[in-house]
Amino acid sequence: MGAAGSRLDNAMMEAFWARMQIELLNRRRWTTRVELATAIHDYIERFHNVPRRHSALGMRTPTEIEAD
Repeated sequence: MGAAGSRLDNAMMEAFWARMQIELLNRRRWTTRVELATAIHDYIERFHNVPRRHSALGMRTPTEIEAD
């Protein structure tokens, strides 16, 4: 990560939001803000941060990396 306001930081966040848009937000309509907020939290904590395989980690999950 670069310094505050770095274009590299912005590119990482843009890539994250784009992936979340495809994998979560575009798949259904949300009836309430609470339902949407819960879905976003679950996506980040249960899918993106834990079991999702990352190419930068050699297609291993963050949990697998930390266990080594």
